[in-house]
Amino acid sequence: MDGLISDSELPAARPDDDTMLRRVALARNESAGEWDHVLAEGSLVAMPRRTPPGMALQLNQPVLVPVVTRDVAVDYAAALGGPELVPVVAGRSMLVVPLSARGTVLGILKLLRLPDRDPFDEGDAATLKELAARAALSLDNARLHRAESRVATTLQRSMIPTRPPQIPGVQIAHRYLPGDSRAEVGGDWFDAIQLPGSRVALVVGDVMGHGLHSAAAMGRFRTAMQTLAALDLPPGQLLRHLDNLAHKLGDDHLATCLYAVYDPINRTCELASAGHVPPVLVHPDGTGELLEIPAGAPIGVGGVPFVAKTIEVTDGSMLVLCTDGLVEVRGGDIGAGLAALCGNLIDPRQSPEEACDVVLDRLHSDDRKDDVALLVARFDGVAPSEVATWDLTVDQREVGRARALVREQLAAWHLESIGDTVVLLVSELVTNAVRVARDRVQLQLIRVDKLLVEVSDDNHNLPSLEPAEQLGETGRGLTLVTKLAERWGTARKAVGKVVWFEMPL
Repeated sequence: MDGLISDSELPAARPDDDTMLRRVALARNESAGEWDHVLAEGSLVAMPRRTPPGMALQLNQPVLVPVVTRDVAVDYAAALGGPELVPVVAGRSMLVVPLSARGTVLGILKLLRLPDRDPFDEGDAATLKELAARAALSLDNARLHRAESRVATTLQRSMIPTRPPQIPGVQIAHRYLPGDSRAEVGGDWFDAIQLPGSRVALVVGDVMGHGLHSAAAMGRFRTAMQTLAALDLPPGQLLRHLDNLAHKLGDDHLATCLYAVYDPINRTCELASAGHVPPVLVHPDGTGELLEIPAGAPIGVGGVPFVAKTIEVTDGSMLVLCTDGLVEVRGGDIGAGLAALCGNLIDPRQSPEEACDVVLDRLHSDDRKDDVALLVARFDGVAPSEVATWDLTVDQREVGRARALVREQLAAWHLESIGDTVVLLVSELVTNAVRVARDRVQLQLIRVDKLLVEVSDDNHNLPSLEPAEQLGETGRGLTLVTKLAERWGTARKAVGKVVWFEMPL
């Protein structure tokens, strides 16, 4: 017996003489050594229509040859690349049945009988056709499952950040480990999103279930999370909006999620959980603390409040966020894994990259079947001497005051070389803010590895960059920012908006 399957992931709709088949299984009489040079498993072969296997493949019908004539044997042997097979095949009985499922021919099943046995008959053909149909359905299910797994894996990997963002005041490292090779892909994800004021949002989530649908749901949740984070909503409100959005989309998947916002200037961290594994805060002295955060319910349950908790964090501390695949202990409860994570496992003098390696080395094992997402953030803060903040009144005269304040601060920081450019851009942004604000305008400068300038007001309408030919004497502020700043952007805040730009130092 010799089984052949189409060599492509998606078999050809209409096989022809050039369709390549890969030999995947065989069984033969051990005394038939004449076949050794053409029966290597994994080898590729094409079967033209003039041969019985080629006819069965292209017509999708069983082909019964009671006795193989010499002419048929010559064509068959030539297709296999073994002309010396002619005397071995001639005179035998051959039966070839297509392996067909869901209207697609996946390959063929070919049988040759020894010369001393009776030829195949119609009864043999009917029986083998039924067996081949069942085998083909199993093969096609396996093919579809593998294709879905590949798509899910590609989708999930495309949604996972490849490198941590560089954000002042915080160092970030992350790891993602899929389950073992037999496990389906899951819905774990993580993210680090830069927010105004050098703040950073840290996210870890896990869509319940496995496979393509869970990976697709993970992509929707992550995209929605990034969009909501851009609105700079408090963590509890953000999870509430995410839960509402999940219901509007009709998504029947549930997801646990932890959302934390670290402020390196005020040295606070605000966290909210949607039924997720609690994070661990590693203090500068190396002790680990399991943070008690109101658990909430998974995203998608609905009708449950999400309560945030704000903690003060000391420079040099680390926050460890993970999915349950890391801390679930076989035969035990999740508390044992969390206890290990809190047990002085991380040395705060290590970098986040080193901390990730230590955690995975100590807690992860090859017999874990679930995906693992791990995110470690070291909080370094931004020194008060590197931040300057001013509240401005809604008055055009404040534009001149803003210019003077910025120039004086840049001189104190010895940044006179970029003073003219920064003062010009601040003047434009403050002018725009004063024009639209109701009660409040704020100007902030942050000196880290670059100069970050932010102008906030209480009007939520974001400014837009207009084509130069449509601008009059006013409205050129953003055009100047675009041309002179290294990076710039706008974002909505809980109240109002912020316009920011960066200058290299």
